[in-house]
Amino acid sequence: IGHPLTFVLFQLLINIYMGNLASNGSTTQSSTSGDWFAERAIDGNRGLHEQYKGGCSSTLAETNPWWRLDLNNVYSVSRVVVTNRIDCCVEKINGAEIRIGNSLENNGNNNPICAVIPAIPAGESYSFSCGGMEGRYVNLIIPGDMKTLTLCEVESHFLRRPTVNTAGWGTANQSTTYENLHAQYALDGNNYSCTHTDEQSDPWWTLDLMTTYSVNRVTITNRRDCCESRIDRAEIRVGNDSDVSSNPICAVVSSIAAGATYSYSCRGMKGRYVTVNIPGALKILTLCEVGVYGVVLHYHVQILTKVCYRLFIKTLKNHIKLWKMYIR
Repeated sequence: IGHPLTFVLFQLLINIYMGNLASNGSTTQSSTSGDWFAERAIDGNRGLHEQYKGGCSSTLAETNPWWRLDLNNVYSVSRVVVTNRIDCCVEKINGAEIRIGNSLENNGNNNPICAVIPAIPAGESYSFSCGGMEGRYVNLIIPGDMKTLTLCEVESHFLRRPTVNTAGWGTANQSTTYENLHAQYALDGNNYSCTHTDEQSDPWWTLDLMTTYSVNRVTITNRRDCCESRIDRAEIRVGNDSDVSSNPICAVVSSIAAGATYSYSCRGMKGRYVTVNIPGALKILTLCEVGVYGVVLHYHVQILTKVCYRLFIKTLKNHIKLWKMYIR
């Protein structure tokens, strides 16, 4: 970024914004053993000396026990820190899955996996990187029968990212256009106006964001009048190649109900182009709205640089003021 002091200030700002926000959320779990309530895992007490006074959460022995944290907003998760119990049974945490996402399907346990815990020694806190996965819910679940999930503390560290829809800032194009149902209709904020290609092989729609983004998720709204199954098996791609078929796949659409909007996590994939395409012959692609949620990489750094510079100037002026007062 330039001057070493500016870099230090940049790091300071990053640390300020990447705090543990788990304690600001609300918790629940699949069952509760005694008074080992779900909220014990975010009370700031790691339970290393007070486990039997309620320092930890715990489920009963059951099939697929789970614990869930609701952050009450969508965050970009940098890492999750889990503290294991110290008294006994430390192996019970082995195989626990950390999941992050926006869905409450299956109590949130179908969201994408951040990490699988191999083991955590007694009383230790291990950190698991989630690479900026975006979600409102943080789940821990242990698959299997007669399992008990005990958590003495869960810390979720975030860099909150803008969740505005940036798709409308770009320009859209599609492989063909049926009548006047143009590509830009997927960006007009109106779920009743839709794009429409001709019937063709491998139809596609692409969005040029004009610069490189870190894409957290893409939303697609399906048509409501008929033919909702036409969207099935569509591929969502994100990348920097203007050739629509060359960029990596973020997700494959299994199906979207008529008129519904579904969200697909891209986990920070980087790219200028977002493409929706349907492989195969005699296909028609219709999109009633497309949303893209992410961070402009270069613009984001520029903003932080300006903030750091202003902070540096302000600090310098304060030091000069104090120095003048001292020499008097």
